Amino acid sequence: MPPLLQKLLIKGLWVLVVFLGITVISFSVIHLAPGSPTDLQTTLNPEASAEARARLEALYGLDKPLHVQYVSWLSRLVRLDFGQSMSGDHRPVWDKIKERLPLTFGMNVASLILTLCITVPIGVASAWWQGGWFDKASTVFVFIGFAIPGFWLALLLMYLLGIHWAILPISGLTSMEYNQLSFFGKLWDIARHLALPIFIYTFGSLAGMSRFMRSSMLEVLRQDYILTARAKGVPLRTVIFKHALRNALLPVITILGLSVPALIGGSVIIESIFALPGLGQLFYQGVMARDYPLIMGNLVLGAMLTLAGNLIADMAYGLADPRIRAGRSGR
Repeated sequence: MPPLLQKLLIKGLWVLVVFLGITVISFSVIHLAPGSPTDLQTTLNPEASAEARARLEALYGLDKPLHVQYVSWLSRLVRLDFGQSMSGDHRPVWDKIKERLPLTFGMNVASLILTLCITVPIGVASAWWQGGWFDKASTVFVFIGFAIPGFWLALLLMYLLGIHWAILPISGLTSMEYNQLSFFGKLWDIARHLALPIFIYTFGSLAGMSRFMRSSMLEVLRQDYILTARAKGVPLRTVIFKHALRNALLPVITILGLSVPALIGGSVIIESIFALPGLGQLFYQGVMARDYPLIMGNLVLGAMLTLAGNLIADMAYGLADPRIRAGRSGR
């Protein structure tokens, strides 16, 4: 077997084992939590008897042992069937997820792109002019970014920009007159509604990412090959962007790869505050209703994004550093 194919096979098996481990732990934890999907249908109904509760548990399969429930759920997952929601309209879980996925995915991708476009220049400039006024100002900015909670900043901006100055809308995805707007008017309306949430996402990532970029750039700038290039009179632009930046990006790529799962987890608070119909809000509603299939559907999506983020980061390493590609091919 070719070494490359063997390596891909081993990595694929490892990904499968990790994925199964995540699903086992998640399935066990959500079933051990207090409450049951039948509580909302029986506890608030004074006429619901113990027999009615038992029939509901049998209908949902909750009367079976936990390992039997997991095997049944996993067998459906292999067929790409996430099951039916236990609350609300009892629609298929995947139908509910794919309705919310574009909004959450689009907001977070836009935030990641903005974060990368802002933090890389800040980190490079702070490292190159270490100890200067820009480095000190960016350090103050970083401490402020770490200190301000995202939900508090969201509420503050909602009051200032949405109520006090009435510049931007503060809730929902569209305005009431959305259907009467032109195509570009609809795009502008959606952009105005998403301006504050995307800003909150981006601001929360700027502090940490810029510090990672700065420290990585400082380490690279101290390397012998950078000092040799500067001593030979290589132009400053070439030293920074051709020799130093590509190697300094490796830790940032790792952080970006690990940021992919935040597409769901980090969206819960922001989407709840701004009343946005995304995955975060759906996941919160599922947890409150103890909707096991809906919770597991979101957790499986998060696990897949985590593993995909790691794979993307591995491939991005090779693009950023040719030595990694050479090392892989040498094996």
